[in-house]
Amino acid sequence: MHKFLFLLAGLLLTACHKPAPQLPPVRESKELVVVTHNGPATYYVNGQNEFAGLEYDLVKLFAKELGPDIKLKIVVVDNITQVVPALLKGKAHLAAANLSVTHLRQHLVRFGPEYQTVQQQVIYNKERGTQPKTTSDLIGHHVAVPAGTSYAERLEAISEVLPSLHWDEVHNAGSEELLEQVADGTLDMTIADSPLVSMVQNYYPNLAVGFDFGLPDKLAWAFPKNGDEWLYQKSVEFFARIKKDGTLHNLMDRYYGHSERLATVDVTGFLGNMRTVLPKYVSLFKQAQELTGIDWRLLAAISYQESHWDPNATSPTNVRGIMMLTENTADKLGVTNRLDPKQSIIAGARYILTLKDTIPDRIPEPDRTWLALASYNIGYAHLEDARVVAQQLKMNPDAWADLKKTLPLLNQYEYFSKAKYGFARGGAPVVFVESIRTYYDILQRYEERRAPVLPTFNLAWYPSGLTAIP
Repeated sequence: MHKFLFLLAGLLLTACHKPAPQLPPVRESKELVVVTHNGPATYYVNGQNEFAGLEYDLVKLFAKELGPDIKLKIVVVDNITQVVPALLKGKAHLAAANLSVTHLRQHLVRFGPEYQTVQQQVIYNKERGTQPKTTSDLIGHHVAVPAGTSYAERLEAISEVLPSLHWDEVHNAGSEELLEQVADGTLDMTIADSPLVSMVQNYYPNLAVGFDFGLPDKLAWAFPKNGDEWLYQKSVEFFARIKKDGTLHNLMDRYYGHSERLATVDVTGFLGNMRTVLPKYVSLFKQAQELTGIDWRLLAAISYQESHWDPNATSPTNVRGIMMLTENTADKLGVTNRLDPKQSIIAGARYILTLKDTIPDRIPEPDRTWLALASYNIGYAHLEDARVVAQQLKMNPDAWADLKKTLPLLNQYEYFSKAKYGFARGGAPVVFVESIRTYYDILQRYEERRAPVLPTFNLAWYPSGLTAIP
């Protein structure tokens, strides 16, 4: 029997013969306790030193919906193998940990509503190996997956008909770390979910998809089978609401909506320019951050999208400089030489800040920034036309996830003929913003934010155990 099945057998015996004590119901304790693990889809500290992750955002919204007096606490375990055991031991009310709904897990826990579909994919390094096309092509290669995952469960099932298939189950590394090992050549192949693969390929363009591994998986929260029925039903109502009103769609877009925008050649070129060109201008971007409060890495991403960090860039319409300022904008901001990188970067940052201040106050981040960047590209007037179209189509005029669908409609007669400001090439700002989002993600991964007045969070400060979330 494989070690994965030994683990399952042990958990089943625990669940069947030794009922674990349960936490007090949320309505009594006024505290929602959630178990998860650190990871890009679950819970981490982002480039702005803020807690983030799709699962974290979801449980934060859920706690708020349960009541204004409900506090959220997170139990952080070392890896995914410890999530279900922590739940079975009564350490949390629910698990929000990017868990796939599998037959084996269904023996242990009760799953809530499915909220995301992912495709498992076999990933290899296209610079070092040939593309695997079937499961048989994994034989003879160094393959590893995180222990206790649905990937391990699926490999175990396949090994019954392919006994020569071998793989390692790693306890001290998650999917992202294993993808990095494939990228640097220390591992031949791994298996990961499609959203994470698309994101990590923007950091490691030598990673490629070999083939889809099995049928798509559904993700859901897990609850103890003998848990609080009221809480479970509240989760059903919660997911029904956020699916209907677009909240879930907007969150998905926040984390994954831009990850497939850039081609491999774009990512490779950007990574190269980060090493050779960006160092010449980092101090200027940081100076602009000090003056405006806008993350210098975001300013650098905007500048790269505009000019590839070329201070002498000039368009056929006489838009010029490293931030590609129009003559009119430059005049308003007191720029005397658009080809001067310092003047251009500071003026561009000030202009973006002005645009952000123009966006209605009710629109939160990060949508506020994405809308400001869209208006930077196409003009605020056309952005407002796209927001009107969104209202007409019963979409959310304050959500970038919806506006990136309505902006391209401004080049269709049916829509621009009724728009206040007429025709616009609305696809351009979508490409502009989504590309910047990806460049910004890459910069956040490799470059530190300069924020002298803010405390620095470090995940090492949050060991496994009960961690209070402010």
